[in-house]
Amino acid sequence: MNNKKSGQFFIGSLVIFMVLFGVVLVVLNNMENVAKNVTAPESMEPEAVEERIKPIAQVEIGEPPAVEAPPAEATDTGGAGGPGEQIVSSVCATCHAAGLMQSPKLGSADEWAPRIEKGIETLYDHAINGFNTMPARGGNPDLSDDDVKAAVDYMVSQAQ
Repeated sequence: MNNKKSGQFFIGSLVIFMVLFGVVLVVLNNMENVAKNVTAPESMEPEAVEERIKPIAQVEIGEPPAVEAPPAEATDTGGAGGPGEQIVSSVCATCHAAGLMQSPKLGSADEWAPRIEKGIETLYDHAINGFNTMPARGGNPDLSDDDVKAAVDYMVSQAQ
């Protein structure tokens, strides 16, 4: 009888060993799959940390920073794709795209008509020297008179 119990004990031990071995294999296999999807930690170098925690925006109070004038070799007087359009998109559009401070919106014939009636020389003078809330040279003192005139010509052409 003792022999029979020891045989059952041996078989039971083998079954338990096989079950435990299978469980260990499944756990190790899952751990290996998890390790494949782990991303490497980011660098802790001071420059890398500073780059990750830098502010995403900056608030500036006062006049907008000066924008560089387009190259001097551009002599077009405001046609599509010329320096007039470039100046308008980089300087003038800050106010004229949305009509800020009662400025006439780009492309709005109704808002530009009373100004155009005063004559192109008056528009040039107001753009170069400033008028009401319009700053001289659109707030960019680096623009030449010809650059400002090209921008005015472009805006007037868009309003007609």
